[in-house]
Amino acid sequence: MVYDKSALKHMREAGLRLTEVIYKLREEVVAGITGEELDAIAEKLILSLNSIPSFKGYGGFPASVCISVDDVVIHGIPSKRPLLPGQLVSIDLGLIYDGWNSDAAFTVILPPVQEGKKKLSDVTLKALRSGVSKIKPGIHLGDISAQIQKVAQEAGVGIVRDFTGHGIGRHLHEDPPIPNFGRPHTGPVLKPYMFLAVEPMFTEGSGCVVIESDGWTVRTCDHTNAAHFEFTVAVTDDGAEVLTPHV
Repeated sequence: MVYDKSALKHMREAGLRLTEVIYKLREEVVAGITGEELDAIAEKLILSLNSIPSFKGYGGFPASVCISVDDVVIHGIPSKRPLLPGQLVSIDLGLIYDGWNSDAAFTVILPPVQEGKKKLSDVTLKALRSGVSKIKPGIHLGDISAQIQKVAQEAGVGIVRDFTGHGIGRHLHEDPPIPNFGRPHTGPVLKPYMFLAVEPMFTEGSGCVVIESDGWTVRTCDHTNAAHFEFTVAVTDDGAEVLTPHV
């Protein structure tokens, strides 16, 4: 989806609000807190900014945030289980402000931090930043995907291929899909005022995933750990602007 220039100020506002929520929510991610408690905190923060949680009720999802622990990649449903020391916790959330969507994800490792989990988290964030660094008008979408894939392969981590990033704007999910693997100089050409949710999802294993019986929870087939980071990004006249600069 390509918007006009006036959309950028609206998307900036939505992104600023989501970034504020993430900064505050991340402070609450500690051992002993439950997923349900984090979900309630996030929803309260979003509503306090005159915004709407975009995930709650989306396709029937029952919460305002996705909380995915250790071998859960994405779409984990917040539960009454307390978080435990050493767990890797990925949180994905979005909001709607004045009819415009922003979407972001971050990963936290609760102390004591295991080296393997830290490497996975660091590589996933590096891939996000590296992919976003390629964004400008005139490049192909495959240039972003290929750069994310390159970072993963150099680090020896698994790429989740069954789920992708996506366009965003008036709707949470819009075209184009943004895979975390691909070939340079292929796919749609980027134009100013496209808005992209770029979100590498990497695992310590093969990258294979299964969806559990609840219809939402996506877990690694081999029960290895997974990490997830996401920015909402605007394609500008001469480059890119990260609208959710939460890390």
